[in-house]
Amino acid sequence: MQSYREHNIQELPLSSPFFRRKVEHFLGENGLRMEELDVYCVIENEAGRILAGAGIRKDIIKCIAVAQEARSEGLAAPLVSYLISLAASRGIPELKLFTKPENKAIFESLGFHVLASAPKAILMENGRGLERYCDYLRSQKGEGRCGVVVMNANPFTLGHRYLLEQAVAQVDTLYVVPVREEGQRFSYAERVSMIRRAEENYFSCSSPKNQFSSAGKIVVLEGSEYQISAATFPTYFLKDLSKAAETHIRLDIDLFQRHIAPALKAEVRFVGTEPDDALTNHYNTIMKECLPHVVEIPRLKASESVGLVESEEKWFFGLPHKKYFSSDGKDSVSASAVRAALDRGCFREASALCPRSTWSYLLADLASRALQLELDTPGKPGLVGPDSNGAHKDMDYSTMQKGITALRPFWPRMAQASSAEELRQLGMEAEQAMMAATGGVNTHRGAIFCIGLILQVFCSITQSVDIQQDLRKGVHLQVHRLYGKSLSESELRESASGAKDVKGAKAMADDGYRQLFEDWLPYYASGAGELKTLLRIMSTLEDTCVIKRVGYERAQEVKREADEILRFAQNDKNGAQNDRLTEMCRGYAAEGISPGGAADMLALTIFIHSIIL
Repeated sequence: MQSYREHNIQELPLSSPFFRRKVEHFLGENGLRMEELDVYCVIENEAGRILAGAGIRKDIIKCIAVAQEARSEGLAAPLVSYLISLAASRGIPELKLFTKPENKAIFESLGFHVLASAPKAILMENGRGLERYCDYLRSQKGEGRCGVVVMNANPFTLGHRYLLEQAVAQVDTLYVVPVREEGQRFSYAERVSMIRRAEENYFSCSSPKNQFSSAGKIVVLEGSEYQISAATFPTYFLKDLSKAAETHIRLDIDLFQRHIAPALKAEVRFVGTEPDDALTNHYNTIMKECLPHVVEIPRLKASESVGLVESEEKWFFGLPHKKYFSSDGKDSVSASAVRAALDRGCFREASALCPRSTWSYLLADLASRALQLELDTPGKPGLVGPDSNGAHKDMDYSTMQKGITALRPFWPRMAQASSAEELRQLGMEAEQAMMAATGGVNTHRGAIFCIGLILQVFCSITQSVDIQQDLRKGVHLQVHRLYGKSLSESELRESASGAKDVKGAKAMADDGYRQLFEDWLPYYASGAGELKTLLRIMSTLEDTCVIKRVGYERAQEVKREADEILRFAQNDKNGAQNDRLTEMCRGYAAEGISPGGAADMLALTIFIHSIIL
């Protein structure tokens, strides 16, 4: 057989519509479908017709096909060998692939071995990845009767905690395996941290809240790439897509039964009932068919979760949980319900379904949501948005998005900070991460300060009836802990315009964000929307970003112009306000006027609205 180096193997640029259509046509001719790929390599004949092709997505080989007329030429082997070499050069030394059972011998000849089997598909890999993971599992050495819970926890809810409570009471060691899959609302790192914080807070022997000291112990493990989900299982080679879910489920269960359970010496697997999601319910049904011992624990009802939190501590806002549950008590506690509440910007509703150990991650999600809503607002004078770079030549929408993404891991840590010094250090680390992600562009320094403050203060309040008042007092005290006597240095003195004293970011925080709570927040809560609220802020805020760019006097004109636009909008019947706003955007871009302080305050207003109203 020829070496792959003797074949003209080339990578086709799938970003090109021409080449993408060419690959799709080739796969379609061979009864396959196109899937998302990082790279696709082909062997073509002299006329440019694809004879063989294969691609890679992360560490999985996909979309392998050989044209009918070339299937006797042995082209699959050199092509796959080339992909293995290419992946290794990119730092991926081991690969996996899903294929039909009849192709098993072909890939075994290339060094792959079977990990799991189902009637319509097999999972193979060419390295020791699963073996190493099982070595790690064996090293845990659980005692007595061992059980397993595989948990997504996106995010970790009272339902998840209830499942662990019920399961750990039936075994000596309960292993919790988090699903290692990115692209979800909460990252893998966040989900693992939520589970571990819950274990430390409610199940650890050293925790004062542990009500289960007579039960077994919980061990939270690292997840692996060997949990097969609908998101990771490719379907390109299945003719009947209705069988795709069944195939991926059976592969996942087979892999668990062959490798994971024996490595942990697990005798039982615990799952929660699934009354709402048909796919998960089907998964449980197949699991009970395939595994020798599965215990299904009834799903916690939302109405039943009230007692769980009230027995832990008084409700944070002094309000009853039942306000957020359906009156018939039939609704289940679910992560999807929590995510829906976060989509609506309602922390109270989301937190009512989660233990307090999860709250900092809910707040982190809402902090990112606030920054995203500010960024996604079009028509902002001088600011970066989905429709314009505003007055900025050094940043665009993509740069701002990178900043938001870089800050996400720091928000829960700021919420959990136990001191002003820890918060200060996290702020500096967050700024460094932001600058590294944006290539040195300051996208969110102001947001790091103000949102970080609110996060830490909010989570330090254990009980409250007037949360707004307590937040304002808490922010004032925390600013003094952070800066002490140097606080006066935060004021910007605009000597060129009569030595005007203008409150900077620290001084505004020292004032407990009075303008925000007394003006901008009620205005936004009235349904004004993001753009009008921004104009309201611009019309009342002494924006140091504007002052530094164009001076104090021009900044006062900016305030008057924003107020005029806002007042005109209230009486505008013919859409002329849009023309005036467009002209303002054009003029501010030309002058270099960027109300960055107002943008920070808009994001903070949105965030505070989501957590207290």
